[in-house]
Amino acid sequence: MSKTKKIILSGLLLGILIVLSRFVSIKTPILVISLSFLPIMISAYILGPVYSCLIAALGDLIGALLFPFGEYFVGFTIIQALVGLVYGLFLYNKTELYTGKKLLVRLILSSIIVLGIIELLIMSAMLHFLYGNAFIAVMIGRLTTKLIMLPIQVIVIYFLSKYIKPLSEKYLYTED
Repeated sequence: MSKTKKIILSGLLLGILIVLSRFVSIKTPILVISLSFLPIMISAYILGPVYSCLIAALGDLIGALLFPFGEYFVGFTIIQALVGLVYGLFLYNKTELYTGKKLLVRLILSSIIVLGIIELLIMSAMLHFLYGNAFIAVMIGRLTTKLIMLPIQVIVIYFLSKYIKPLSEKYLYTED
């Protein structure tokens, strides 16, 4: 895929990420329910860890600057970059897009790491230090949404990959 196509696709996914995370989500100070995982996981699947890391970090930074929800904290941007990196490392294959059982296993593993370790433990610790809430209370409150989001993310991206693969092969991996 040419660098121009990667940059254009990155810009489109970044715009979609900002809209989904800032306007099409339910937010409270300790809980967020959103479909903003879609552009991050799609960029990880098609473009790789570097682009998905940049898209996730820039999506958080630009979204926080243009459409703030509370005060800006750089730790949240770092966490989002880490989310993009993990998804990119698990879902990207330079030679051919993953499909079938291999993709499903990688989706499950990456989602468990992101939702369980990064967004549940690390984010709860940051919220604890930032707002002074009890760590266990914050983590338990976030646990239910992460348990609900885990199968949703895996199922949505798995079935979406059946449409992404032929489209990316047709439009992104052809030389024009």
